[in-house]
Amino acid sequence: MSTLQKAFAIIEATVSDQGNGLSFSEVVSQTGTPKASAHRILKELVEIGVLAYAADTGRYRGSLKLAALGAEVTANSGLRDHVRPHLQELNRETKHTCHLGILNGEVGVYLDKFESHDYGIKLFSEVGKSFPLYCTGLGKALLAFADPGDVDRILARPMQRITAKTRTDPARIKEALAEAREQGYTVDDEEITRGVMCVAAPIFGVGGEVVGAISATFPSYIESDRGIETEIEAVTRHASAISGAMEKG
Repeated sequence: MSTLQKAFAIIEATVSDQGNGLSFSEVVSQTGTPKASAHRILKELVEIGVLAYAADTGRYRGSLKLAALGAEVTANSGLRDHVRPHLQELNRETKHTCHLGILNGEVGVYLDKFESHDYGIKLFSEVGKSFPLYCTGLGKALLAFADPGDVDRILARPMQRITAKTRTDPARIKEALAEAREQGYTVDDEEITRGVMCVAAPIFGVGGEVVGAISATFPSYIESDRGIETEIEAVTRHASAISGAMEKG
């Protein structure tokens, strides 16, 4: 086996157990790589940012760089192509910035975006960039229908209080996720950016599993001026249309 093959075997083994990560001995046993080679390859993979190493636990995990690279590949795949016309129409209809995102390990990743030109709020969202799951509309829409074990693991990790409205209590977040499952959409009420709100809804695939989510992002003053029922209706309608089309193949 060449060095390149060994490196890919190590990456695949590590990412396949992304939740727990792998120790050095587990990498060696699972890939059959000699200890000297494994040590050298792991060091190089960490140095170039493909793997992340936690010194306190001695475990390796896939890095966000892998998530970004994967998102760039996925951005040209069927999901993005399938959703794009609906996302563009949602943007045209609402005149808001609209996103498509997917779950990638313990973060979300933007797959597509249509920008609003009607107001001067700069959103730090780019295709391929990751976003937190616990405090974004897209993230909560993805988490609400994810495996409960995955949700528990993700919410057990440290969560940063980004704004005064950011929820970091796992119990409160789970309450919001339960509400999202009932109503079919989520709302980010200035939880990641002051002055900005977001409405998001999940996209379901052939087997009924969540494959992504779409959202519309807009200034929070819209809620006080006229309410956000228009945004909720538009986002859920387009998400439902996308899901229905995907179920039909």
